[in-house]
Amino acid sequence: MSVRVDAEEYVVRPEDGVLKVGRRVGGDVAWLDDVDPGTLTEAARAALDRGDTGDEALRTALRGLVQAEVERGG
Repeated sequence: MSVRVDAEEYVVRPEDGVLKVGRRVGGDVAWLDDVDPGTLTEAARAALDRGDTGDEALRTALRGLVQAEVERGG
């Protein structure tokens, strides 16, 4: 599912017990990280389960994941 955070569009996909997080670049996805869904807040996990891409808890969680990736040099 695609989630818009600020001016960027991210893609999140649950797969094999992890949450794959990527950034949409043109027509492709650049995968940034695999995240343990247990590290997200309950509200963010619930939004994922509902497919609610406009949920602020989910968008806040994605901001944090992206910031962590930037700080690691990704």
